[in-house]
Amino acid sequence: MMKYLRKAMVLCVLLTLFSGVIKGQDAVKISIKAIVRGLNGEPVKGATISSAANELLVISDQSGVFSMEVPAKTVLTVSATGYKSSSVTAIPDLQQITLSEEQRVVPIGFRTVEERDLPGGLSNVNVSKIFEKNFMTSGLENMEAFAPGFNGNSLNGNNLWGMSSSLLLVDGVPRDIGSITPNEIDQITFLKSAAAVALYGSRGAKGVILISTKRGTNSKQKIAFRTNAGLNVPKRFPGYLGSSEYMTLYNEALVNDGLAPAYTAEAIYNHSQGNPYRYPSVDYYSSEYLKSNFGRYDGVAEISGGNERARYYTNVGFNSSGSLLDFGEAKENGSTNRFNIRGNVDMQLTKALKARVDASAVFSNGGGVNTDYWGSAATLRPHLFTPLIPINLIEESDQASWAMVNTANLINGKYVLGGTQIDQTNPFAAIYAGGNNKFVQREFQFTTGIDADLSGILKGLSFNAGLGIDYFNRYNQGYRNGYATYQPGWTTYSGSDLISGLTRWGEDTKPGVQTIADSWYRQTISLSSQLNYNTVINEKHQISAVFLGAAYRQAQSEIYQPVTNSNLGLQLGYNFSRKYYAEFTGALVRSPKMPPGNRVAFSPAGTIGWRISEEPFMKSASFINNLTITASAGILNTDLDFDEYFAYQSIYTATGGNWFGWNDGSGTQSFDSRRGTNMDLTFAKRKEISLGVQGAMFNNQFGFSANVFRNHITGIIGQYNVLYPSYFTQGFPNSSFVPYSNYNGDQRTGLDFQLNFNKRIGAVQWTIGASGSYYSTKATKRPDAYTYGDQYQYRQGKPLDAIWGLVSDGFYMNASEVAAADGINQPRSAFGSTLAPGDIRYKDQNGDKIIDNQDQVYLGRGGWFGAPLTLGLNLTAKWKNFTFFVLGTGRFGASAMKSDNYFWVNGSDKYSSVVRNRWTEATQNTATFPRLTTQNGDNNFRASDFWMYRTDRFDLSKVQVSYTISDKLLKSKVLKELGVYVAGFNLLTVAKEREIMEMNFGGAPQTRLYNLGVKAMF
Repeated sequence: MMKYLRKAMVLCVLLTLFSGVIKGQDAVKISIKAIVRGLNGEPVKGATISSAANELLVISDQSGVFSMEVPAKTVLTVSATGYKSSSVTAIPDLQQITLSEEQRVVPIGFRTVEERDLPGGLSNVNVSKIFEKNFMTSGLENMEAFAPGFNGNSLNGNNLWGMSSSLLLVDGVPRDIGSITPNEIDQITFLKSAAAVALYGSRGAKGVILISTKRGTNSKQKIAFRTNAGLNVPKRFPGYLGSSEYMTLYNEALVNDGLAPAYTAEAIYNHSQGNPYRYPSVDYYSSEYLKSNFGRYDGVAEISGGNERARYYTNVGFNSSGSLLDFGEAKENGSTNRFNIRGNVDMQLTKALKARVDASAVFSNGGGVNTDYWGSAATLRPHLFTPLIPINLIEESDQASWAMVNTANLINGKYVLGGTQIDQTNPFAAIYAGGNNKFVQREFQFTTGIDADLSGILKGLSFNAGLGIDYFNRYNQGYRNGYATYQPGWTTYSGSDLISGLTRWGEDTKPGVQTIADSWYRQTISLSSQLNYNTVINEKHQISAVFLGAAYRQAQSEIYQPVTNSNLGLQLGYNFSRKYYAEFTGALVRSPKMPPGNRVAFSPAGTIGWRISEEPFMKSASFINNLTITASAGILNTDLDFDEYFAYQSIYTATGGNWFGWNDGSGTQSFDSRRGTNMDLTFAKRKEISLGVQGAMFNNQFGFSANVFRNHITGIIGQYNVLYPSYFTQGFPNSSFVPYSNYNGDQRTGLDFQLNFNKRIGAVQWTIGASGSYYSTKATKRPDAYTYGDQYQYRQGKPLDAIWGLVSDGFYMNASEVAAADGINQPRSAFGSTLAPGDIRYKDQNGDKIIDNQDQVYLGRGGWFGAPLTLGLNLTAKWKNFTFFVLGTGRFGASAMKSDNYFWVNGSDKYSSVVRNRWTEATQNTATFPRLTTQNGDNNFRASDFWMYRTDRFDLSKVQVSYTISDKLLKSKVLKELGVYVAGFNLLTVAKEREIMEMNFGGAPQTRLYNLGVKAMF
């Protein structure tokens, strides 16, 4: 059939040319071969080239090249999706046709604007475009390389301009980033400035992240398929000592404490060289229990298309990820699976009425076990027990032990589970015989909306309304089996170790009853409606207005009070010839957390802009394509950092105790106050001013943007005891009459920037992007209450994420130095009962001859709101059908404390490799770790600069090489495009403390991902 259609098309072309000759047109044909490029020099594949009368039709190939024969001086129309059409006259030396891109429409909060009219204080990332060269596994993956001011996921949530808890919206509804895959995302807008987020009310006062999913287009149906297979390889495991080394050093710790050693030299030797079943040295990270890697697989199909009446987008995807654990139930049930389906439909119901209906469902489940293996790996000492005991080592004459074995739960028919009286339950036994656990999660999202054109009432007037309803629930289901563990007794015959007896702990039980536990649900309802007005007067004066009402409510299981947010908003905008811009935004916010009379507040914000490049005096600077400066300011009211409801009211609570009994029951009860009343409680306020600049130069090959900002959050709500007399609070019984009040203040000052360069050099199309942000923080107001002379401890004036601790002054080197630390000659430590050589010595900051918390000072920034300096770099080199992409991220300026039990080792804790550099008399001049102790080590293991380290790092986050098979090679009418790519994730970390940064303590290890992908378009 296609063969006949091709012949018919050729015949039509010939008839057209012949008719031109009959009409007297110039019939001299010329051959044309040209390439279609964008302004940045990148080839435009799939461009349509036709004559002005649509008599000819040619489509450029993937490299933008086309060839055709036409009569001389024929006017050709060149067009492509995303580009403005252009007309050229056919001449023999036609070599290149340049198309300029159409202005992309960007959502910026309850409205959209063309990309050239974007105000300052926000960033937009075209995810669907960069996804073609940058395969991602999560929606916000490495976004700091594309969105300046985004500091990644901090400890307190998504971070914009150093402020945690940014509001994340998917198609306008509060949702989790894990509810969608990168395949579904069209673009992401990061709203940072006060003016940009004002319309979102109280919950958006610290930034808003808008995620828009893909939608259908008025085009023929397109089917895209993508599949990936990858291997996750652990980057680094914690280094814990084996049994013999642990026992040797534990003996040393006992001697340091004046106690007798616990292990003999023979026992230590046997745990090093002897029978591993009798003298275990368990390495939780060995290949006996862990795989060298685990797989990740996914597949997704996208179907889109439509016409003027209806457009649709469908996404169906599945992904699966394995586990490192390689034994027992974990080996059989260690994978996590996720299936999702999405359908977005846009309908033109009438000439004036549109509707949209979106639905999404996500089904996730993950196999697991009834224990925390990684947590146990960080705490259980290696010599305690052997995980498996071979039954072939039991003496033949030990009838009692064989009787137990005959009824035991045998592992692989060869082993019984090991344990001791202390370790009757342990992670190995639980994974082999404790049953399994299945994590189940379901998400259902429904969004609908209408758009009405009200130009019949007033030209430029329209109405929008949207409703979102989400359900999210999860639970665990599985089987909880009981199991017996066995402790062997050993004997030796003729140099061979045999088991002389077994002691059983526990019982093997399999109730066969499926257990459902840990059920949790969340419901979200979101509603908004708005009137919009847009008009242009005399082609120069553009006026816009939005009046809206928006609200959402999130209810969670076991939480009585749902999270609510509601506000009215007004936006008024004006620009003159796209040269001068002015905008006012106001929001009337409401919060039930405030007392009656203070529940409503008004949040104003404004922005002005000036496109200097449009001024006559800039016309001589022809290399400048665009130069715009903006300024914005706002005062936003928020309750975002305050979770209490009815906090303005005093409350009393009844607690059990043996004081002030007020009832005649069997147990004495007290009636205690928890807080006082404050009917003047009100919103905290974000007061901000920001300046921005953006532009493009050298025929749009170089683009740039930057913002500087300062915001001050005042009136932060808290219960500040030091503002009231001491008798307002009592420690025993615990009670307080101190009310919540508005007091604290936080300030953030910073800048962000973005640079982009696009140019074709020879046969290679280069794209280089860089982004970064830096911010400083300061506690501008704190109720500090330190004694006179201790002002150095004031939190006011210090960074918000300040790390406080003692300043170390080396080690106590000998008994004389320890004896001198008596509080008279030298400062005495108030931490711990005794000091000894090898303990850390600290500086006495206030001169009172006592080392205590009054000697803590500011040590550095902790990076709890993201690293102060964040940098991102991405590079793309495209040559023919090959694309090479590299992405790197850097974080600088923060510190952290080595406070995990990997470092703070005391008592009978498991020893890590860091203790090898402990203090002894022989290593006192080179030691980097204090003396070992079996006591609590209170003097040594506390916040101080001894344990501080810098977290500066640069990560090679992504390298991807892609190849698109030319359509000339495909020669298929069904398969339009085929590509393959390989990618590496988290490949390299460059940092002074790389080992620490690449290790996870008490959790699954960090991994590198090596991925192979295939994509196809039909």
